[in-house]
Amino acid sequence: MSSNKTKVNKDSVENFINSVDNEQKRKDSWDMIELMEGITGHPAKMWGSSLVGFGSYHYVYESGREGDFFLTGFSPRKTAFTVYVMPGFSRYEQQLEKLGPFKTGKSCLYLKNLDVVDRSVLEEILTDSVAFMKDKYNAD
Repeated sequence: MSSNKTKVNKDSVENFINSVDNEQKRKDSWDMIELMEGITGHPAKMWGSSLVGFGSYHYVYESGREGDFFLTGFSPRKTAFTVYVMPGFSRYEQQLEKLGPFKTGKSCLYLKNLDVVDRSVLEEILTDSVAFMKDKYNAD
């Protein structure tokens, strides 16, 4: 049985953020850390080599596969700032209309420029997402 390759580790979040080439993405990263720590009540931790995650939950799939992952997190990728909204986006259609320019994947919100995103809408989405995940997985 395979396990999740992306795991929490002791790598330095500060060193990772400071190694980001793009100055704006570095600034946005520090802003996201402040926002996500406030929402989750958990400090930023590195997950794998390029994900900054907050809190954690334990999942078990019907197949028997299980693991741990963060409640929410982000990665300052070259092409877009990626924000992880673990429940997906079907429950956030109204908020997404007000957010600003974005693209989505299954649980990924891709933002080209955080300066043109309505931060209060982003906070609303993340707050609900974290509450949903804490409730669903009985996470702290």
